[in-house]
Amino acid sequence: MPEKNIKFDPKENYRITRELIGYVPRKKATQEDYDRIGFKSGLEVHQQLKTKQKLFCHCPAGIYNHSDDYDAEIIRHMRPTLSELGEYDGTALMEFKTRKEIVYRIKNDTACTYEVDDTPPFPIDREALEIAIEISQLSKLNIVGEVHITRKQYLDGSIPTGFQRTAIIGVEGEIPLKNKKIRLIQLSIEEDSCREISDVGHVRVYKTDRLGMPLIETVTYPDCLNPDEVKEACDYIRFLNRSTGKVRTGMGTGREDVNVSCRGGSRVEIKGVAHTKWIPELTHNECFRQWALLNIREELKSRIKAFDNWGISYKEINPHTYNFRYAPLTEAKRLNYKVYAVNLPGFKGVLSHFTQPGKMFSDEITDRLKVIACLEKPNMTHTESFRAEVSSRAWDKIRKSLKVEANDAQLIFWGPENDIETALETIEERCKIAFEGVPNETRKSFEDGTTIFERVLPGADRMYPDTDSAPIPLEEEYIEKLKERMPSEVIDRYHQLRDWGIPEDTYTCIFSKNHYPLIERIIKDLNLDPGFVGTFFGHTLKYVEGHYEPAAEFNYCIIFAMFKFITANQLDPEIAKRMLPVVFEHPKMDFASVLTVIKFKKLSKEEILKNIPFLENKFQEVGINQNSKNKKDWIMGQLRNSALGNMPLKELYQSID
Repeated sequence: MPEKNIKFDPKENYRITRELIGYVPRKKATQEDYDRIGFKSGLEVHQQLKTKQKLFCHCPAGIYNHSDDYDAEIIRHMRPTLSELGEYDGTALMEFKTRKEIVYRIKNDTACTYEVDDTPPFPIDREALEIAIEISQLSKLNIVGEVHITRKQYLDGSIPTGFQRTAIIGVEGEIPLKNKKIRLIQLSIEEDSCREISDVGHVRVYKTDRLGMPLIETVTYPDCLNPDEVKEACDYIRFLNRSTGKVRTGMGTGREDVNVSCRGGSRVEIKGVAHTKWIPELTHNECFRQWALLNIREELKSRIKAFDNWGISYKEINPHTYNFRYAPLTEAKRLNYKVYAVNLPGFKGVLSHFTQPGKMFSDEITDRLKVIACLEKPNMTHTESFRAEVSSRAWDKIRKSLKVEANDAQLIFWGPENDIETALETIEERCKIAFEGVPNETRKSFEDGTTIFERVLPGADRMYPDTDSAPIPLEEEYIEKLKERMPSEVIDRYHQLRDWGIPEDTYTCIFSKNHYPLIERIIKDLNLDPGFVGTFFGHTLKYVEGHYEPAAEFNYCIIFAMFKFITANQLDPEIAKRMLPVVFEHPKMDFASVLTVIKFKKLSKEEILKNIPFLENKFQEVGINQNSKNKKDWIMGQLRNSALGNMPLKELYQSID
C-alpha cells in the first residue's frame, strides 16, 4: 500500500498487492497454497431432462427458436414483497433499484398461459419425476416419502411469475471421486428459466422457449479442497446424469453454479458456468479474489478507526469547464449526462489493489454501477487507472473542490440524471462493504477465469410452499420398481474401462457422450478388441465429429451396425476408421456403398504379402537412408491402404523383414 509523500504508481501498487496476498497462477499452485488460504467449494449442477413436455404444462419441451422469431411480447416490472417474517429479500431490493423493464418474447409453439402466469400449474410431469427419482437413486440419495412443490423467488425477471416451482426428490447422498467421496445435500426437480437475449440500460429482454422445461439440480456440500476436485466432482455428476440416457445434451442443457469461499471469506456463487473446463481457473481466481478483499479490509481498518461513520463526498462537475479528452467522457457530455466527482476517504491504493488477474478493486465498483445503476460500461474513471484518462491538472482541480486529504482516492462517473442517486448509493455501499470483507454475491463467469458482479446472493428464506400444487406421495413399491431401470454406476464403468485396457484420455469423451453402453454392446456381442473399440470412440469418432458435418441427425447406433457389417464380411476392424467419415456425413448410405466410396478392394492376405519382395527391391533403388527401419516404414506406407480392412496392420508390419 502507498506511503505519504511518495509518488504513487498504480501499476506498481497492483504488482505489490498481488505479491502481498501471495497470488500464484493456477498451474503453479499446490495444495499447500490452497490450504494456506482455506479453499473450499461446492457445486449446484443443473441438467435438463429429456421429456416430451414441460414440467407444469403440456407445451413441448426441447423446441427452440431464434431470438428474433416470436409471436408476441409481454412487458413486466418486478416489485419486492414482504416475506412472512415481514422482511425484504436483499436480491429483491437490489433488482427493484435497477428499475428494469422486463420484456418477454413469446412463441406460440413453446409457451402457453401458464408460462406468463395467467393459469395455475398442471400436475407435475410424471416422466420428469421418474427420471429425477432414478438419478437420485444413482446418487445414493435418500428418496423423500412425499414430494412437496415449493416456490423459490427469482426477481431478476428470468421467470415471469417471480418465482420458480421446485421440489426436493432426494437428500443426503454421495459420489465417489478417485481419492475421496463428495457428500450430496440434495437433488431437486425444477422448471428452467428464460434465456436472456440482452440487458442494456433499464431494459432486459428474454425469450421463453426454454422456460418451464424440466431440470434437475444436484447440490453438494463444500467438500472440494482444490479446483481440480471441483471439476472432477462436476464431471462425475454430469456423467452420472448422462449415463441414464434420459437427459438433454448440447450447449445450454447443462449448467453449473459453483460456490467458493476462502478462510474468513463468504460464500460466493459463480453462476451459470457453461463449460466444466472453466471451473478450475474460476474457482482458483475467486478464492484469491476473496483473499485479496480480506487484505483490503485489514488495510482499511488499520487506517480508518471510526469506519462506522465512513462516507463518501461528491460534487457535480461541469464537463464543459474541463478539457476532458477521454472518449467516454466526451460522449457523456454530448448526451448531456450528469458528471459527478466522488471522494473516497482513506482509499488511496485500494482502487488499484489486485483482486483477479487483470482486475483490481475499482472493477468491483464499476461492475455494480453497470448492474444496479444500469450505467453501461465504461461508466467511471479514477485516480488509480493504469492509463491517464483524465489529466493531472483536472484531477488537481477536482481534489481542490472536494477538499480531499493525502490518503484519499477519487473517481468520476457519469450517467442519466435519473440514475445518479442510485449510482452514488451503489458506490458508497460497495466501499462500506470493503470494511466487512467479502460480500455474499452471485458472479458471472468468463472463459479467462475471471468473474464480474451479477447480483446480491439471495437469502435463505426465499422458498415457501406452492399452494397450487398438492403433495405427491412416493410409495416404496413405486421406488423399487424404478430402481430396476437404473444403469450401472459411473465408477463401475470407469473401472471396467481400465480393466479393458482402454486409454484414460478417452474417458471424458466416452462418459460425456454416454458411449459406454454402446461400447459394451460392441465388445460383448461382436467380440471386438476393447482397446480398439474404446479408442475408436474416444479418438476417431471425436475427431470426425469435430471436422465433418452430418447430412442428417447422426444416431450412434449406426456404429454398431457398421461394426456388425465389418464382422459379418470378415473385414479387419481398422477399416472402420476410413468408413466413419462417410457414414457420419451420409448415415443413410448402405455400408457396401461406403466401401465403394472409399475405394476399398477385397484382397487376401497372400495377395498383399506377395508384393513385399518387389517393394524391397524398389526401396534399394529409391531409398535415401538404406537401413532396415526406413525400409519397413516405406514398404508399410506403400501397402497400408490395400491392407487396411483386409488384414491387421500390426501383422503386416511384422511380416516385413
